[in-house]
Amino acid sequence: MSDKLKELADSIVNYSIHVEKNEKVLITTQSLETREFVSYLIEAIYKSGGVPCLKINDPLLGAQLSEGNNEARIDLLKTIQENEVELFDSFINIRYSMNDYETKNVPGEMAKKLSQALLPSSDVRVNQRKWVLLNYPSLLDSYKAGMSSREFSHFALDVMTVNYQQMGQLIKPLKTLMDKTDKVRIVSPGTDLTFSIKGMGSIPCVGEMNIPDGELYSAPVKNSVNGTITYNTPSPYQGRVFNHVSLEFKDGKIVKATCDEDNEKLNEIFNTDEGARYVGEFSLGFNPKILYPMGDILYDEKILGSLHFTPGQAYKDCYNGNDSGIHWDMVLIQRKDYGGGEIYFDDVLIRKDGMFVLEELKPLNFDYKG
Repeated sequence: MSDKLKELADSIVNYSIHVEKNEKVLITTQSLETREFVSYLIEAIYKSGGVPCLKINDPLLGAQLSEGNNEARIDLLKTIQENEVELFDSFINIRYSMNDYETKNVPGEMAKKLSQALLPSSDVRVNQRKWVLLNYPSLLDSYKAGMSSREFSHFALDVMTVNYQQMGQLIKPLKTLMDKTDKVRIVSPGTDLTFSIKGMGSIPCVGEMNIPDGELYSAPVKNSVNGTITYNTPSPYQGRVFNHVSLEFKDGKIVKATCDEDNEKLNEIFNTDEGARYVGEFSLGFNPKILYPMGDILYDEKILGSLHFTPGQAYKDCYNGNDSGIHWDMVLIQRKDYGGGEIYFDDVLIRKDGMFVLEELKPLNFDYKG
């Protein structure tokens, strides 16, 4: 464990955010359970000539604070985040999952106002600063993954330390293809969706921001999305978990949204602002060590043979004009064991049942045997 934690820390500092001399790095963690890992990060940052700082945000106390949100506190948080993005060059955010429902009682209207207030500085942080987000393995994570805590810890560190430089080479033919694609069609049980990505380009994610990683994303032309998509993994958001979310689109906009649980709450999220009912990201996942959902989006969106289609804010490096206070990654797995499915680029089948079928793309299947 210690060797893997040190390897991960060195990779983040020297590869992911590539800390240089005198760069200021803010490490934020949610638990002192991450102490050993944070210690390795601090050591690596100092060794690189950087300037580390540490902030600890307890999720239980944070939820209590958020439940009492008011206009004055929102203004204060806005100022704090604005100052952070001015002060720091890089951000390492370490989450430690304890309870997916911890923020369930945060008032929806205040959550909406806070999201809108933080949007400008969040945009700077995501698009103009270097950053890494990862989940340190917790007891809750091991429970959701159906593993012992020891087993999950080893799994998580193996997943987070895959050979991302090799993945960066293997992804190039898919990027070339996606960059020249116009029409995309996705077909799966409960899903028949079409949209255009013409001129949007694509961005490889190979260990430089999210950890674990392993995806290639683009964005649909904002008004081009038509049809229905039904997600087959849990979709956690704002202190709730939604299952079998189904979205119907017309000319880019979500016109109908249903799930197994609370349709009213689901639609309340999509009514956060105008952009919440439009899509900001389309991505294909292919981390070879992540095969099954566990209700944690940092893992689930990288599942081999998956895709995610994300209502809300578009990233500036694949900007389709959609702005929103939400960015909700929802995952559809298309491997045979999850019902199968196809993806077509300009009417050419490129992936069937989660596996790429074009010869130049097959290395991204990573010898999956099913």
